[in-house]
Amino acid sequence: MDIWLQQLLIGLSVGTIYALIALGYTMVYGIIKLINFAHGEVFMIGAFTGYYALTAWGLGFIPALLLAMGVSALLGVTIERVAYRRLRNFPRLAALTTAIGVSLFIQYTTIYLRGAQSEAYPSLFPNRRLEILGAGINLDALVILAVSVALMAILQFIVQKTRTGKAMRAVSFDLEAARLMGIPVNRTISITFAIGSALGGAAGVVYGLYYTRIDPLMGVLPGLKAFVAAVVGGIGSIPGAMVGGLVIGMVETLVSAAGLSLFRDAAAFLILILILLFRPEGLFGRHTTEKV
Repeated sequence: MDIWLQQLLIGLSVGTIYALIALGYTMVYGIIKLINFAHGEVFMIGAFTGYYALTAWGLGFIPALLLAMGVSALLGVTIERVAYRRLRNFPRLAALTTAIGVSLFIQYTTIYLRGAQSEAYPSLFPNRRLEILGAGINLDALVILAVSVALMAILQFIVQKTRTGKAMRAVSFDLEAARLMGIPVNRTISITFAIGSALGGAAGVVYGLYYTRIDPLMGVLPGLKAFVAAVVGGIGSIPGAMVGGLVIGMVETLVSAAGLSLFRDAAAFLILILILLFRPEGLFGRHTTEKV
């Protein structure tokens, strides 16, 4: 029982990382119906920003986290302004292929600038373990869980209780009607990209803290799994992205604990297939009617 409780805590920590990344996908899709496949590279840039802040610049964990979030937010806004804004009224396939191109551009620009070698993230809490109901867990995992939950709570507050959040919800519901009502649509979309990218950058830092190794191609697989989490929860739904990330993290951890670690990645995509077959709108999604 202690072992399974320990795996549960680990699964929650991993799941919150996926949830933070998935929130970036679902926020952007909810507001402009775009799958931002460059989001995995924003996550990667956040991880490297945190790494250099901790090692080269000697910052503490919280300043490094905030710096990574700021750099990632700036990158997300730049991507939206340069690559996506002009394609907003084009067919969705144009924006989708552009997103893939931006993703590859960031990956290989990073490799050109610093090389393809991986880096070892510094251990902030070496050999620190806590006992919870008889289950031992590293302090790193608890810090990741606490930071991720706090960031998701702040996001929920922003979306539900602030004027910016109301504007985001209005643009998500009907972009043209929001523009007619005087809502600054372009600024609202930029803020959405900034918030989603900042969460991706934070996910990069806590991912590096947990897995200890980062590299320029690290955003590919976690990005795909986070996209799966967003679809599982219901793409466009913020609570759905949170729950979807936790589901994927828990399933991966339990599959590994059962001795099937080779099938850990496959389990996430099996869940995607089952969701698309039996509930394509996701756990928190809604059926919509579209005129053609």
